[in-house]
Order: sequence, then C-alpha cells, then structure tokens
Amino acid sequence: MTSLWLAGRAPRPAEPAPLDAASRSAGVVVVGAGITGLITAVLLARAGKDVLVLEARTVGAGATGNTTAKISLLQGSKLSRILAKHGAKRTRQYLDGNREGQHWLLGYCASHGLSVQREDAFTFAQSEQGLATARRELAACTEVGLGAEWVDAEWADGAAVPFPFRGGVRLADQAQFDPVPLLDRLVTELEERGGRLAEGVRVRTVSGGRNRLTLGVRTTGGDEYDVHAKQCVLATGIPILDRGGFFARLKPQRSYCLAYRVPELRLRGMFLSTDSPTRSLRYAPTADGDRLIVGGAGHPVGHERHPSSSVQELDAWTKRHFPGATQTHYWSAQDYAPVDELPYVGPILPGNESVFVATGFDKWGMTNGAAAALALAGRILGGRMDWADAFAAWSPHELSGIPQAVRNNLEVGLYLARGWVTPAAHIGGGRPEAGGVVSGPPWRLRGCAVVDGREYRVSPVCPHLGGIVTWNDADEAWECPLHGSRFAPDGTLLEGPATRGLTPES
Repeated sequence: MTSLWLAGRAPRPAEPAPLDAASRSAGVVVVGAGITGLITAVLLARAGKDVLVLEARTVGAGATGNTTAKISLLQGSKLSRILAKHGAKRTRQYLDGNREGQHWLLGYCASHGLSVQREDAFTFAQSEQGLATARRELAACTEVGLGAEWVDAEWADGAAVPFPFRGGVRLADQAQFDPVPLLDRLVTELEERGGRLAEGVRVRTVSGGRNRLTLGVRTTGGDEYDVHAKQCVLATGIPILDRGGFFARLKPQRSYCLAYRVPELRLRGMFLSTDSPTRSLRYAPTADGDRLIVGGAGHPVGHERHPSSSVQELDAWTKRHFPGATQTHYWSAQDYAPVDELPYVGPILPGNESVFVATGFDKWGMTNGAAAALALAGRILGGRMDWADAFAAWSPHELSGIPQAVRNNLEVGLYLARGWVTPAAHIGGGRPEAGGVVSGPPWRLRGCAVVDGREYRVSPVCPHLGGIVTWNDADEAWECPLHGSRFAPDGTLLEGPATRGLTPES
C-alpha cells in the first residue's frame, strides 16, 4: 500500500546511517520530516540555527507522503465552520495564515523548478441535501474576503464532470502538486545550510526544560541513546508527548485514496463534496499520462468495523462514473481534527519556550503545514505573525471547543470500557482465517492476525493509555480507538501518540 507520490520515489537506504556520538546534539531538534518539520528546519537553518531533524521512518512517510496534495484556500466547509464558532476576525486570521503558507509554497516551488498545476477548486454538493452547506461556505467566503488575485469565490451551478454536481463554490487559481519533490528539495537545502537529517530514529521521550532538553530515542536497528537540544519542535501529526493533553483535543480520522488510469481523462479542477459519502477528486500528471485520484471512505480511527467495505464502495462509485478506470495505487492517511476547528501551533504548555507543537490541520496540511512552519520559525527566532492568534496552541478561543472535547472524551471512555469487555465474546474463537481479532477475558486478552497466510500474535493493549486495539481490514493494521495510534500486524508502531509498539506474544 504505497501512495502514487511515494511509489515513484528513488530507493532509499534500507538502514539509515545512525547518529554518531558527536552528532547527538543540536540547537533545535525537529521531530518529524513531513512538510511542517522540514520547512521549519529550513527556515531555522537559513537563520543560522544548528538544526537536526529526527524522523522515525523515512521522509514523507506520514501524512505528507499520503495526502491528496491540494494547495487550496477553499477547504470544503472549513471557513463556515470556523466562522460559526469564532467570528469573522479569527476566520480572517486563519485564512491569512493559509494564504501566506500557500504563497510560500508556490514561491518555493517556482524558484526551484518544481511542477505545480494551477487549477480551480470546488466545494460542491452531490445532492440537494448538500446544497445548504455549500451555500453557507460561499457566504463565509464572501464575509471574510476569500478570493484569488483576480476573482472572488463564486457560485457554480454546474461543472464539466461525469459525476453528480448539484452546485457549489468555485475558487479560481488554486494549486495541486506532487509533494515528494518538494520534500526532497527541502532536505537538500537543509543539508546545504548545515542542517542534518536522521531517518529511522524514533523519539520516545523528551525531558528537561529551559533550553536543556534530553530526547530519548530508539533506532530501527534497536539502538537506544539520548539526543540533546536547547529547543524541540514536535511536527509528528499528533504530539508524542501527553503534556498539554493534545490527544484529548484532537479526533484522529482515517481516509483513503485510490489512483486510476482512465481512458481519455479530461477532469480538471479539484473537487470536494459537502455531503456524504465524501468524494475528493483531482488529477495527477505522471510520466505515462494523467492519473485520477479519488479520496473518501473516512472514519474515526478504530471506530469502523469494516472500513474495507467503504473503500470498495468508493472504488465502485469511481468505476461507475469513469468507465474503463483501472486502479493503479491505493493508500490511506491519518489527519487530526481539532475540537475548536483551529490548528494548535506553539508551545506545548503556556510559557514553555523549549518544546513546540504543530497539529490539528484537519486534512489541509499543505497550506496549514507551511503556515505552522512560518509561525514556529518566527516565534523561535523572536518574531511574530499578525495572523498567529488563529493558530495558537493555547488561547481563549479554545473555549468554543469544550463541548466537543467533552463529547469526544466521553466517547473515548466508552471505547476504553468496551475494548476490555467485548473481546470476551470471542473466547475460543481461535485463529482467524484472515484479518485480525481480539479475544479472551479481560485478564488475558490476545490479538491474533493472519495476513498472507502468516499468523501474528500480540498483546492488544495500546501502550499509550491502555486502549484495546481493533483491526482495520482495509489497511491490515491494528488501530487504537482512543487516540489513533496504529500498529502493523506484528505490533510494530506505525504512528502515535504511542511511542512503542504492541508487545508480541508467542
């Protein structure tokens, strides 16, 4: 399961070179080599900072390498949701941050010869039920002044597409691209400016403070050692530290993408539906012709019994509306929805200028990730962006998210209790023919998965906060329904907030 972007990437070393003892310190350690982490690192290196980037897997292995890669200011129904909670001023600040992030990205791509396609973006209704949401989004766009350089967001009654389009918002002159060449160019610039990158190094703990931090790490080869820094940026999707309780302020969402070869594909533009099931569409140029990318089938992580059925429905929908479509790639990604609709970017705790976080991009990581990097680098270097209040990790505007946070955490409690009780129904269930199952009494739970005929047995207890994992039959992975940690069939950690894998069992 490799994304269209990562599939064409040049092979990387199987075992990244370990950090030698002399290189295990830096002025700033950036954790995570996605778009946010690498832009932050480059901006700091440009200013003369000693920067080290630590990546648990490989560059772009997380959300950035598995995105649909739309660089758009029209973001589904995002602006109308922010406006309803926070008013016009804060919404304009959010838009200004995204606009600056978009401008930086497009300028960087242009100056380094990276391919970008400028296309119109659409937030559209597939049915009559979705029209009200689309019209609310247009009203929000109008109120906060969303527009391209030469035209404002406008209503479109139709579009030249082969799928249902009942009307929607159109914003001209947005952009899309392949994000991997951008990441590779950022790595090159980082190293040219004296910064360093270490892949296969997972940060598990961060201790200390006041410009004296110790990061406990473990490499893919099993080595463990400490890395020292004055400051640290956690650009890991969701913060790996429980300080600040960000895991309780975010809802992890899993969504799926499929790429197709379509005879005479004529689709232009980027499309996102307002009604369910969600449809996200764009094209992608490749060396042997354009590919169609279709996304959707999203669900809260660990809450869907059979996500593969939703992916199959998405595939059937695509082939119905694009005759002759042949699937070439399939992948999925994880995003984090903030309870108050706005990202969290800044100190992990109020007044802490040593550890910083960037999270809550809610599926719009291209512009939000670049904006977060600009805000973080500015803060570390002693500056401040005018729009940064909308991205603050700690702010009075979070009060609007308290009701949603309470609902989310009541749901977490329900899944925690259910996870320890429900497996008792599978006592004696034995080895599944395929897929994964958790069985046994609460005092002896066991997870068993069979993938490609090979059996794996693990403790199903998530090492983050003790949730019981469930099986995702679309990704063939274990997922924790509490806060979104994910694990391979053998228990290997795929993404946090957990910092170690499930315990293997014989």
